[in-house]
Amino acid sequence: MAELVFVGSYTGDAGNGTGITTFSRSATGELTEVANLPMTSPSWLTRHPSLPVLYAANETETGGVTALALSDAGALSVLGEAETGGAHPCHLAVTPDGRFLLCANYTGGSLAVFSLSASGAIEARTALVQHTGSGPDADRQEAAHVHMAVPSPDSTVVSAVDLGTDEIRSYTLSSDGSLEPLAVSALPPGTGPRQLVRRPGTDLAYVVGELAGTLVTVRETSPGAFDVVASTPSTLSSVTPNLVAHLELTGSRLYVSNRGPDCITEFALDDAAAVTDQPCGANPRHFALVDGTCYVAAQSADAVTAFTLTASGDAELRHYPTGSPTFVLPVSLP
Repeated sequence: MAELVFVGSYTGDAGNGTGITTFSRSATGELTEVANLPMTSPSWLTRHPSLPVLYAANETETGGVTALALSDAGALSVLGEAETGGAHPCHLAVTPDGRFLLCANYTGGSLAVFSLSASGAIEARTALVQHTGSGPDADRQEAAHVHMAVPSPDSTVVSAVDLGTDEIRSYTLSSDGSLEPLAVSALPPGTGPRQLVRRPGTDLAYVVGELAGTLVTVRETSPGAFDVVASTPSTLSSVTPNLVAHLELTGSRLYVSNRGPDCITEFALDDAAAVTDQPCGANPRHFALVDGTCYVAAQSADAVTAFTLTASGDAELRHYPTGSPTFVLPVSLP
């Protein structure tokens, strides 16, 4: 079995990257660069749930998404491209049934839906919903900024996290790919919500507040409707400003990347408490957990960093140079 890690990046005026860099991952967790696919700012990557296809959000003013075929040997080739209908797409997700690709247009403040073919190729944009509104942070919340689109486990509901309006706006996703408004859930003013992750087997979910530096626990009271349960600082560090970026949930542990403190913070969910901060390199935009190792896209360090998850948070930090990394996608191939 081949173990690969695909790394997205910012390119051109936005950063020092060249596109999507492919690393092989050894049995001990070490990375070795093996390929590079030139592309314009593929800042977010996601994989089709059942097909050897990846999707990249091209975070530009015009807004694009690229579908990529993944060969048995791990090579990437372009299947097709599409315009997203809004500026600076920053997040992608495929519905669990594999029928639709969801796209959050950050600067555009909109949510797009694309139908996918049986081979995973992008067929057509089936919906584009424009958000409006603002929040108390005049610099960052002057308008709607959709930062994430989260499909429900049964692929019937899409919840859009809007950093600009401090809201989670949910929609019913129909069989033809259209969206109908379902619920609007308000978060504390100035939260600047960036991402949402459900906790399997419960009605709880977690939201990272990029602007407030918080981890917010919410309860899904009905499909797509969320009530705030609690809020806690997203790190043990007192360093400010802190622009929270990404969260990963695994079992009873949750991990959050904090930009400013430049650390990955571990939370024990059952105790609702932060356990430890692990230094991880400058500007940790995204990270992934694989077999007890955390791989971090340390954007301003021009490197993927890696460390072994430990209770003390003082693991050795390894560096793998690559320009302006923004996303880390581990993939296991047969």
